[in-house]
Amino acid sequence: MSTATLDRSAEETSQPRLRGDSLAESVLLLLAMMVVQRLLGFGRGILFCRWLDAEQLGSWDVAYGFLQLAAPLAVLGLPGSFGRYVEHYRQRGHLKTFLSRTAAVSAAMALVASVTLAVAREPFSQLIFGRTDEAPLVGWIAVSLSVFIFHNFLTSLFIAVRCYRIVSALQFFQSLLFALFSIPLLMSWKLDAESIVLAFGLSCLLCCLGSLPRLRELWSTDSSQPDTLPQRSFWAKLMPFALWIWVTNLLFNLFEVCDRYLIVHYSGLEPTDALRMVGNYHSSRIIPVLFVGIAGMIGAMITPHLSCDWEKGNRRAVIDRLNMVTKTTAMLQFAASIAVVLAAPLLFEVAFRNKLSGGMQVLPWTLAYCGLFGLFAISQNYLWCVEKAGLSSLSLLLGLIVGIGASLVLLPIYGLHGAVWAATCANVVALGTMYVFSQLLGMRFDRGTWVATFAPLSVGFGLWPALTVLLFLTVVTVTTNQIYSAVEKQQLRKAALSYVNKVRQLFRRRVGSACADALAQ
Repeated sequence: MSTATLDRSAEETSQPRLRGDSLAESVLLLLAMMVVQRLLGFGRGILFCRWLDAEQLGSWDVAYGFLQLAAPLAVLGLPGSFGRYVEHYRQRGHLKTFLSRTAAVSAAMALVASVTLAVAREPFSQLIFGRTDEAPLVGWIAVSLSVFIFHNFLTSLFIAVRCYRIVSALQFFQSLLFALFSIPLLMSWKLDAESIVLAFGLSCLLCCLGSLPRLRELWSTDSSQPDTLPQRSFWAKLMPFALWIWVTNLLFNLFEVCDRYLIVHYSGLEPTDALRMVGNYHSSRIIPVLFVGIAGMIGAMITPHLSCDWEKGNRRAVIDRLNMVTKTTAMLQFAASIAVVLAAPLLFEVAFRNKLSGGMQVLPWTLAYCGLFGLFAISQNYLWCVEKAGLSSLSLLLGLIVGIGASLVLLPIYGLHGAVWAATCANVVALGTMYVFSQLLGMRFDRGTWVATFAPLSVGFGLWPALTVLLFLTVVTVTTNQIYSAVEKQQLRKAALSYVNKVRQLFRRRVGSACADALAQ
């Protein structure tokens, strides 16, 4: 987690601070670390599917979904506003004020949430798992919740100051430690969801403790004076946006978990059978959620850069950059989804030992809707820049209503397929509505972005339709400017050459160093 100093622009006072990485540098670093991190997570997920029965796998799925839902809910969306407002207060000399106030409020609310969960274990067990005998597991969830909130706070902060090396290290070591803790706990303590929740909390805690020196460095290198901003004006500006982010996070996370909770409570199955269905669903999401995570990280990563362009009045750069990132992510996800469908028999029949066949049946549609869900996290940045986060929330709300209604109709009839089809409908409505709202406020999603966004839905109809659509898009991209303009193609070529040159330089340095060491010996 290396840091350096960042020179301010001419109009700012020169002072040392943690170095903010460029967007191109950030993408390269992020993808490199993300590949390793996701491989760790993928391997861990395979072991969970091999070792746990479908019921315990479903229990872990809904427990983790609850943590994702409760963490931003408990702190009213404050960390979610960092990408938009850290740079705003930093440029005005109020960074210490911003950090001290948001940290104090977040810590107090996290403590209240965890204590409430611990005291009311049985009611929350019924809410989360559809039965009251999971109260011990709820106790471990309560312990992990505060730590997870702290981890999210630090991650959001370092993203906002564009220190992606630190963010990448946080994500990488959390994934590594999660695997290192969960495997021995499952083997020597309990072969169930309690071991996994405990391992998750421990991994987040150690990563938070490890990042504290960087947090102190950020604090000490900033020369802004604390407590120079009136409380009323500070919260009056921050809280409206933070509350909309809170609503957006709530709806965003409900998208992630509502289908599983509908299975638990409204599938008409006994709790044990419902959790088994969730376990099969979990197996179909192991790879698609990787796509969601990568897209979400990219969306969070570009927020400070888009915000910086917006503050400078460069609206054109925001539109062009957002179009490029959205369509490129969509095309890469499309190709990766087809590769996953091709590899599905190996995954489910060999790695999962043929015990989660229900997940394989719904995998294509899971890939399709998770791709849309990831793109929402990227493209909503325009509404955040114009400070209309409420419209992003409205889009999610409309999609959620459609998804819940469709699930209540389709789930009892078609089972797991019905739940996945309902989730697909929800994501189409949410993303399409958000695109329309953004267009009305000045965003111009070009033809290529629209096509690249919805073409991956063909994966749900099977391998051959998806391959046909991908081949067609590839030909159109290479031979015309309908997907990417000539300028965008040139930018992609330059970026690719830049990344290749960086890899070559790194390789040459490593080889040269190795040769020098060999000669010295």
